[in-house]
Amino acid sequence: MSHELQAALQARYAVREEEFAHGGWSVRMLLPRAADELIDEREYAVDERLPYWAELWPSARALARHLLDGGADDWAGVRVIELGAGVALPSLALLHLGADTLATDWYADALAFARTNAWRNGLGALRTDPLDWNHPPPEERYPRLVAADVLYEKRNADLLAALLPRIVEPGGMALIADPGRVYAGEFLDAMRARGWAVDLADERREKSAAQAESTVRIHRLRAPR
Repeated sequence: MSHELQAALQARYAVREEEFAHGGWSVRMLLPRAADELIDEREYAVDERLPYWAELWPSARALARHLLDGGADDWAGVRVIELGAGVALPSLALLHLGADTLATDWYADALAFARTNAWRNGLGALRTDPLDWNHPPPEERYPRLVAADVLYEKRNADLLAALLPRIVEPGGMALIADPGRVYAGEFLDAMRARGWAVDLADERREKSAAQAESTVRIHRLRAPR
């Protein structure tokens, strides 16, 4: 299965590999060669959509490290959904820790790369599902949610603030990794106004592919009961 998935992607994309390692665990991530090559001018004209999913961002790395440091005791057997997963490094870390993980993204191709990376790194099947934040599945809630660098536009912050109460169980927890996007504060204030408890779970320095360093803050949000 993994070979078929990978072959199908390589028939459509020029690809590259990027390694991630932390705490004795490592994966080799298959990615499109360059996100810029995937820009679709028609999609951009409709809603300024860009293929951000095709990069392994510092926030995804920082969130994966945070999850791995928590260990299997924190995550084994827990139902978790990742939003805006892209190639889904945090979901792979959760799968490694034994979590019942669902990776979601707007782009079906992103999820194809995510499933391929799970198989090719010996993690087995990763469950994936396309998800439009405007239309979450009815009555589908999770005790844990994770997301990395999803607050880069105001519309994302507004949509996420409306989505979390619909998709996280009462008393559930969300971890949102953010590298200092301008709309992060607005989003966190909106969640506090909805009665969510918000604190800083972690802060990490992480390098990008261009070797520039980012400070990634991992915000922990707890839903009211």
